[in-house]
Amino acid sequence: MLAIFCALMVAQVASANAPLISLRPVARGEVAASTILSANPEVLGVQKEVATPDRRSVLRFLRPRQRNEAVAQRARQFERDRRRGVVCSDPALKGDPVGLVPGALAGCGLDNAVRLRAVSGVTLSQAAIVDCTTAKALKAWVEKGLKPAVGRRGGGVSEMRVFASYSCRTRNSRKGARISEHGKGRAIDIGGIVLRDGSLITVLDSWGKRKEGKILRKMHKSACGPFGTVLGPASDRFHKDHFHLDTARYRSGPYCR
Repeated sequence: MLAIFCALMVAQVASANAPLISLRPVARGEVAASTILSANPEVLGVQKEVATPDRRSVLRFLRPRQRNEAVAQRARQFERDRRRGVVCSDPALKGDPVGLVPGALAGCGLDNAVRLRAVSGVTLSQAAIVDCTTAKALKAWVEKGLKPAVGRRGGGVSEMRVFASYSCRTRNSRKGARISEHGKGRAIDIGGIVLRDGSLITVLDSWGKRKEGKILRKMHKSACGPFGTVLGPASDRFHKDHFHLDTARYRSGPYCR
């Protein structure tokens, strides 16, 4: 009983010495110091302030990046070439850029086509739609094969008779066959040449002749290398009147017949 009486006395003294809690309303703007010291965004239930982005940083982000100088230089060169009628960045190749050519059949079409009109001073009888790889192969053949084969005969070669270039079709237009290289812009068919004096040498009429035939056989042979496939009258009935030249490549080397 004595222990209980002592405990009650201690509790009464402690409560008498404790500061009275004021029941008066807190005036506007008056905040207890303890509340200020312990206040933080989490206690007050508000979000932390988000830093305002620097205006200059935003402008730098929105400003378009400058083009690489090499890209800009290529663009300027492309425009100069277009005005001069140059394609594939080669002054010896004259024509117009075409760009994307969609194909009606799966496997047909090409991305960067050109419409070729002349090669190394030799005019094409009709513009040929090809890719630049094929255009450059044609140039190599004209300069190192065609012109040397003709020589000075008739004043030299003036024109190539083009039978076909880009055409979305199968090989030899046979049903179920693979897509022809013509359908990929990698082939051109040459049916003959016109000399500067107006003379005409055609594959159909001159292949078996003595003089003109010799020129055509030299032309045919010299195309094997610049082109991956070279077909002529000796290959099959589909090529009795023209040379088929394409830039397909094979592990075993060029296929020439």
